[in-house]
Amino acid sequence: MSLRLAVMASGSGTNFQSMLDCIARGVLDADIRLLVCNRPGARVISRAEQAGIPVKVLDHRLWPEREAFDAELVEAIREAGADTVALAGYMRMLTPAFLKAFPGRVINIHPALLPSFPGIHGAEDAQKWGVKITGCTVHFVDEIMDHGTVIIQAAVPAVAGEPLEMLQNRIHEQEHRIYPQALQWLSEGRLHLDEDGRSLHLLPGERPLAAATPGVLVNPPLEEGF
Repeated sequence: MSLRLAVMASGSGTNFQSMLDCIARGVLDADIRLLVCNRPGARVISRAEQAGIPVKVLDHRLWPEREAFDAELVEAIREAGADTVALAGYMRMLTPAFLKAFPGRVINIHPALLPSFPGIHGAEDAQKWGVKITGCTVHFVDEIMDHGTVIIQAAVPAVAGEPLEMLQNRIHEQEHRIYPQALQWLSEGRLHLDEDGRSLHLLPGERPLAAATPGVLVNPPLEEGF
């Protein structure tokens, strides 16, 4: 079943672009009904406009209370007819009321291997710690920052002494593959959560697996087209 998707972003929108590209290639069964951005002038806005995607710009600084701002978000997303929310570089915590409006349908991408290095500087924090492997995580969103159930992760090498930008680029490359893949699994109804609330299983599908990328470990494995 095609996802009726609202994407929320605050920055350049490269993950948003990867969703658009996968839809255009026919590998992601989603209809992006709305882009919501809380930062006027962000690059992601022009990406959406160029693709003909409706845009709602809501500057969070104009709302004194987070709850009132999130209520406005919920109204905009419902009016667009979306049933799933994808956070793509959206740099604000969501309130419990927002999450209750879309139960089990809010997804996020994080630039580290959760539960390690949560927060807005995942890649930088991992590099400062001196890890040898890091990566990115797609997960469901709950009321705790970067805490929800993991859907898929990609691991990449971290090289001592390399510029942070090089590590970030390596991570972003995998983000742009695993995020659309996770959304496609959700659209196919193939994500099964155990009663413990943490163990997520991917049910079998028909698409062949993609060829492995040297130096990258993705689990569950990517399928062709991603």
